[in-house]
Amino acid sequence: MPPRSGPVSQEGYPSSPPSMDHSNDPFGQGRRGYYDNESAEHVEFGRNRDQRETYASDSSNPAVNEYDPNGNYEYPVPDTDSDRDVYGERPAPSAESLGPPGRPPFDPGMQTPIYSDYNIPPRDAYPAWSADRQIPLSKEEIEDVFLDLTQKFGFQRDSMRNMFDFLMQLLDSRASRMTPNQALLTLHADYIGGHNANYRKWYFAAQLDLDDAIGQTQNPGLNRLKSTKGAKRPSHEKSLATALERWRSAMNNMSQYDRLRQIALYLLCWGEAAQVRFMPECLCFIFKCADDYYRSPECQNRMEPVPEGLYLRTVIKPLYRFVRDQGYEVVDGKFVRREKDHQDIIGYDDVNQLFWYPEGIARIVLNDKLRLIDLPPSQRFTKFDRIDWNRAFFKTYYEKRSFGHLLVNFNRIWVIHIALFYFYTAYNSPTVYRVRGGRDSTALAWSATALGGAVATVIMILATLAEFSYIPTTWNNTSHLTRRLLFLLVTLALTGGPTVYVAIVESNGSGGSLALVLGIVQFFISVVAALLFAIVPSGRMFGDRVAGKSRKYLASQTFTASYPALPRQNRIGSIALWLLVFGCKCVESYWFLTLSFRDPIRVMVGMKIQGCSDRFFGNALCTNHAAFTLTIMYIMDLILFFLDTFLWYVIWNAVFSIARSFTLGLSIWTPWKDIYTRLPKRIYSKLLATGDMEVKYKPKVLVSQIWNAIIISMYREHLLSIDHVQKLLYHQVETGAGGRRSLRAPPFFISQGDKGLKGEFFPRGSEAERRISFFAQSLTTTIPEPLPVDAMPTFTVLTPHYNEKTLLSLREIIREENHNTRVTLLEYLKQLHPIEWENFVKDTKILAEESAMFNGFNGVNPFANDEKSPSKTDDLPYYFLGFKNSSPEFTLRTRIWASLRAQTLYRTVSGMMNYAKAIKLLYRVENPEIVQLFGGNTDKLERELERMARRKFKFVVAMQRYSKFNTEEQENAEFLLRAYPDLQIVYLEEEPPRKEGGESRIFSALIDGHSEFIHETGRRRPKFRIELPGNPILGDGKSDNQNHAIIFYRGEYLQLIDANQDNYLEECLKIRNVLAEFEEYSVSSQSPYAQWGHRDFKSAPVAIVGAREYIFSENIGILGDLAAGKEQTFGTLSARSMAWIGGKLHYGHPDFLNAMFMNTRGGVSKAQKGLHLNEDIYAGMNAFGRGGRIKHTEYYQCGKGRDLGFGTILNFQTKIGTGMGEQMLSREYYYLGTQLPIDRFLTFYYGHPGFHINNMLVILSVQVFIVTMVFLGTLNSNLTICEYTSSGQWIGGQSGCYNLVPVFQWIERCIISIFLVFMISFLPLFLQELVERGTWKAVFRLAKQFGSLSPAFEVFSTQIYTHSILSNLTFGGARYIATGRGFATSRIYFSILFSRFAGPSIYLGMRTLLMLLYVTLTLWTPYLIYFWISILSLCVSPFLFNPHQFVFSDFIIDYREFLRWMARGNSKSHANSWIGYCRLSRTMITGYKKKRLGKPSEKLSGDTPRATWRAVLFSEIFFPIFMAVLFTIAYLFVKSFPVDGKFPPSPLIRIAVISLGPIVWNAAILVTQFLISLFIGPIFPNNSKFGSVMAAIVHGLAVLGIVGAFEFLWFLERWDASHAVIGLIAVIAIQRAIHKVLISVFLSREFKHDETNMAWWSGRWYGRGLGTHVMSQPAREFIVKIVELSLWSGDLLLGHFLLFMLTPPILIPYFDRFHSTILFWLRPSKQIRAPLYSPKQKRQRRWIVIKYGLIYIAVIAIFVALIALPAIFRTALKFDCSLCDSL
Repeated sequence: MPPRSGPVSQEGYPSSPPSMDHSNDPFGQGRRGYYDNESAEHVEFGRNRDQRETYASDSSNPAVNEYDPNGNYEYPVPDTDSDRDVYGERPAPSAESLGPPGRPPFDPGMQTPIYSDYNIPPRDAYPAWSADRQIPLSKEEIEDVFLDLTQKFGFQRDSMRNMFDFLMQLLDSRASRMTPNQALLTLHADYIGGHNANYRKWYFAAQLDLDDAIGQTQNPGLNRLKSTKGAKRPSHEKSLATALERWRSAMNNMSQYDRLRQIALYLLCWGEAAQVRFMPECLCFIFKCADDYYRSPECQNRMEPVPEGLYLRTVIKPLYRFVRDQGYEVVDGKFVRREKDHQDIIGYDDVNQLFWYPEGIARIVLNDKLRLIDLPPSQRFTKFDRIDWNRAFFKTYYEKRSFGHLLVNFNRIWVIHIALFYFYTAYNSPTVYRVRGGRDSTALAWSATALGGAVATVIMILATLAEFSYIPTTWNNTSHLTRRLLFLLVTLALTGGPTVYVAIVESNGSGGSLALVLGIVQFFISVVAALLFAIVPSGRMFGDRVAGKSRKYLASQTFTASYPALPRQNRIGSIALWLLVFGCKCVESYWFLTLSFRDPIRVMVGMKIQGCSDRFFGNALCTNHAAFTLTIMYIMDLILFFLDTFLWYVIWNAVFSIARSFTLGLSIWTPWKDIYTRLPKRIYSKLLATGDMEVKYKPKVLVSQIWNAIIISMYREHLLSIDHVQKLLYHQVETGAGGRRSLRAPPFFISQGDKGLKGEFFPRGSEAERRISFFAQSLTTTIPEPLPVDAMPTFTVLTPHYNEKTLLSLREIIREENHNTRVTLLEYLKQLHPIEWENFVKDTKILAEESAMFNGFNGVNPFANDEKSPSKTDDLPYYFLGFKNSSPEFTLRTRIWASLRAQTLYRTVSGMMNYAKAIKLLYRVENPEIVQLFGGNTDKLERELERMARRKFKFVVAMQRYSKFNTEEQENAEFLLRAYPDLQIVYLEEEPPRKEGGESRIFSALIDGHSEFIHETGRRRPKFRIELPGNPILGDGKSDNQNHAIIFYRGEYLQLIDANQDNYLEECLKIRNVLAEFEEYSVSSQSPYAQWGHRDFKSAPVAIVGAREYIFSENIGILGDLAAGKEQTFGTLSARSMAWIGGKLHYGHPDFLNAMFMNTRGGVSKAQKGLHLNEDIYAGMNAFGRGGRIKHTEYYQCGKGRDLGFGTILNFQTKIGTGMGEQMLSREYYYLGTQLPIDRFLTFYYGHPGFHINNMLVILSVQVFIVTMVFLGTLNSNLTICEYTSSGQWIGGQSGCYNLVPVFQWIERCIISIFLVFMISFLPLFLQELVERGTWKAVFRLAKQFGSLSPAFEVFSTQIYTHSILSNLTFGGARYIATGRGFATSRIYFSILFSRFAGPSIYLGMRTLLMLLYVTLTLWTPYLIYFWISILSLCVSPFLFNPHQFVFSDFIIDYREFLRWMARGNSKSHANSWIGYCRLSRTMITGYKKKRLGKPSEKLSGDTPRATWRAVLFSEIFFPIFMAVLFTIAYLFVKSFPVDGKFPPSPLIRIAVISLGPIVWNAAILVTQFLISLFIGPIFPNNSKFGSVMAAIVHGLAVLGIVGAFEFLWFLERWDASHAVIGLIAVIAIQRAIHKVLISVFLSREFKHDETNMAWWSGRWYGRGLGTHVMSQPAREFIVKIVELSLWSGDLLLGHFLLFMLTPPILIPYFDRFHSTILFWLRPSKQIRAPLYSPKQKRQRRWIVIKYGLIYIAVIAIFVALIALPAIFRTALKFDCSLCDSL
């Protein structure tokens, strides 16, 4: 860059008055231009940065463009005050020279823009805020305000610069569509004083109006505490309206200067608030104190500026430290997570809620015990550093882990279902309450049915009691709970009492008409009570927290119950939906469930079983067996009663949603078949701001530019080949007359009517076709009008990034991941996108030829050697790798091609940067005069367009780890910045502490592609560098990352995007329409303060606008398609109807947020660790409860990637499930569940938690059902069942038979309903496809899913959801699981899958399978096949969806790996071993010891807190014992009938021997082994295998013990299969109960390391670092080992059973081909080749396969022998054994 000689032109500032005195210019060195060139461009068009396009190549160093070598600084000097010690060396600058010392004095021409090149008026950085527009304050005056505030309060300089730019961009954005005065006014109304401003709402909620109005002395805000009776109190109720009026007039009379100063002060407080930004009302309080202080004389008279960073140190840091120390403690100089659960952590919400109530603010005391509110308001701010925050804060809501939350939050759901079920069932069970003598009593029937009201009341009482334990018993919280409880007890007496009386008099027969009247009255009271409890939210009973007029409820109304009202039509829709759902449900449940249950009740109530006896219990148990069974059947029916509500909800919701899509005009079924023919007209009328355009040009010309740009962008992405492009573009053609040219529309638009032309425009089923058809379809809907580009609001896209891939490296693309992968990533991508690869290769070849011509190949023409073009073989490298010579520019192209088809950050950035392209395109098309102005100077035109794009759109990536990136990541980030210089990267930068032992300082820093590159460090110099109070990552990471970057957003709206998304040019063109959804385009001429409640400012603000997501991984095999289908139904189908009836929340990703609304109310997500795992949904609930509307747009969509492997999809589901568990504990659910009106509550419930609770109930229904069947099976196999003819006539001569036929019919109906509930989950997807893509596509997609075994996956994922919620509500342990973003093509080992899914699903599946086996043996009906399929899928799904699971050689190698996994880890610790898995799974209950010993095996263990007693007691002790008792009863019943005329010996003793035998046997072996090891072990050297040998012997004996016990049982049952199976079920249940009790009751905390295990086997207890524990540990380890041996033998057998189940497919030839086809949806011909092995590997593998194959066959033979042989030869085998006969 040649230095420019000569003086710099002296035009001065166009916007400032010439007489301006620059001597005390704020930003030393003259205005160092941070503002003018914030994004390093705005002003100087003459700057050579823009020569990048013409001269500097991408790889040249951008630092050249910052200043020229000869030191003629004509642009800002790099900012150096960010990289020095701000507190240390520099003296506090005086007001005269604010610049750092040593800068030259101001030279007004120093950075003036040079416009000598062309004559357009000079542009300012903030064009809409320029002097010619009557601005209320000039830019310089605003700078002075910021400077003044910074000096008075001690804000950081960089933060001030950042906030100044923030405010200027905001004013520029607003002023571009209204007058500058109105812009400032509305901004002030939004931040501080308007109808919807959070600050104003807080001011009245916390009753500060009283505090300010009457003076500090009496402070009536606290009168409620003293409650002076008799003394005359100000009438609060009246005063609210007058106070509001006072507020309005104060705001109205404020000067614009003061308004601006208040906004500036608020922003400066917010900009450095760090974690305090999560606590909006705390921030309001800080701002209020600061504002009061600023207005006081002592602040105004103070001349000396306070030191920089004072605000951070005295105000923010103490609050930050308080929050941090709640969750972390310092151990050995490192921060360690405290082992506290949410109920003991005072989180962000608790801190924030202190500021809601005057009583809370009154708790804030200084160190000298003085209350802060006893000081006058103007002095409070100066005392902030003396506040003792520890004494102020307390828990305002206890997030205890318990199922009580479900009861409290969703009490109306339980009331509706259980009460209705009771009414229905009680009415249909007359036999239960027959009076003695078997006569029916009408009075008793009424009265017994009426108990449904009492049931409802009991539920409410339990809910109220539970609620007591979640709310601190302070202030006014518990008064209404106590009131409610008393009322409920009265109701209980009314609804339940009469039954006692009626029952007594009716059984005496003296009832008469009084009893009847009483019963009827009681019934009606009950119905009223049940309806009341079902409809009224519990928060509104007796003391209305939602609409009560009392001031004491104002805060909770404002912040938790300001639900935006629905428009009338939508509200009617909402009520209609729920009336339909419950109407259908009530009818169907009555006819289908209740009436079919009537007969089984009738026959089973009186059934007493004859002729059975037991040695211990006599006939007490067995005669009542029918009653037991009936009880379980009642429970079963209740569960089905819950399930069918969800079924009807799904059906009606889908119907509503689809009706809605027809009204929106979305469907391909609606009569606009001609969407393509009308597309050009629609582009013109809907996407272009045509209203404000002078129509000098034909619409066709404008549309052609847009359309061609879209097509060419697709060509550039290799979606279309050149031939297709030619057919799709508008072409100029000669019309002949006088050489005039005209535009010819592409035939594509016309061909729509003519069917013959369809296929040739783009490849069938390609991405291009999908995008164009969605674009055309979306424009058929009604879309808000756009504003012209220069008037549109500014918006920012924000993407958090942790360690997701930025760009794939060459190595990742062309090498296999590991030896289990059969395909390189590039190969796989080529299979998935063949057309795009083809186009890419053609492109590359052209490019290569051009560059060859250009470089002349060292002067040799490559084509000179022979006339023919190069042969096909030369092109092989292109088709194989995409490049032929490996120079970086060619390999980079391949890398980019692959990265744009995987889930990378590069894909996201390049997609979102389409916004800039779209804005440039629209600006150019709509303002043709600009093109003329530059008259063919394309560079300048491009600069002008870029300036506009930069002004309206920013992209911020929060790269948390940027400063810790390795070289490769660093290069990739640098590549992004060079490709997209306007991309802004925000990252955390750490400075070592200044003194020893101090804390390191952490900064939030911002760079972009224009930042100066520093060669020494290889990094760029940040533009802003703002110190934080400490490490910002206190929670799960994502929300903290968003929060520290949020201060760098610009403009009015935010779009939150994840690092696995994508966007397209044609969607970006709709941005102005989407932003119009916020309803802030139409400018009111009214001042917001002129009159309160003017209709222009009355409507609830729109907080969130949701958008559709297209899952771009949907074509990648069955799992990708399932994940996509889930998203499609949830993100589109449900969201559409939910948004319409006001139930949509915020689910993250392509949603647009009203940035001002969200950031004044606690930010875009919540961040308490664990609790806010699904961080973004809380933002939605928060916005909803605070009065924001949430909308959904149908016409705009972003791309999104989803997980593709079985494991990663389930990790994602686990994250969702555990997150849902955490949500159920959260206060947001409590507020929504107890305050929403019934229809909106139901919408919220079924849309969010109801889905998961339904999943839990589905799994529960399957289990309860199979238990019911087991009990019925015991009846069926031992009793004579009465027989009927086909017409239902009883066949005579059957004495002593039991009539169970109605029960068997009931079973069949139950199976049907379970099946239906399951199948209905496919309905929404089918309907969605039907409407959006037509019948064939829908049928085909569903067929493909069923053919690929998707039902198996659905069953499995339902179980995963259930397990994750249950374990979360019991134990906690929610953590952010980074979901996998890669392609799943590698085979995963059996042992890994087993250890990952055994706990959640396989164990349960196997236990249920055994019960099902018993049911099949005793009660066969063809309906059971459905259950076999679903239970088997619980066991084998992980293996079914494992790529290449069924390859014979891999299967055997897997078997070897499984055996090794079971065996290792006993003499030295091993990361991947059974023992490690076993320890990890029990630490949920035991927790870890706190001691730190630094052993290598510590890293293998996570950090789980110990479960609470309450949690363990139910799930780990009572429940397993209950199940054991249940199955023992079933076994005892089977054995209580005489065999050959004599009763068998006591079954209880038999079951005890079989189940306790192996445990005692294990204990005996272990004692022996312990003594041997203790004496012999230390003789052997340290590294010997002694421990392993001992372990192997003991484990072998343990397996023998278990197998022996089973064989003994098999023998005792005389080879009767069904008896043996029920015995085995009981044995397993008993052993499981014993193990659980041993672990949860007898075990102390676990060591983090694995030393005790190795000590046990080797006998060396010394030198293990156990310290004093060495005496207690062997005893603990003894108990552990007893349990471990049983579990180990169980897992070994279980693993073998699973392998046996998976064996049959292996024997089928070509099965792997078939399996891969259904898994990946690739044709067999396209499939992935077998892996290539070296000869040595082949030999090795062959040997392993032979050896382990033989072992495997032997094992199968042994199993068959032990189980089948005795059964086959059972007549021949006779043993005599007297002991056996007594067992």
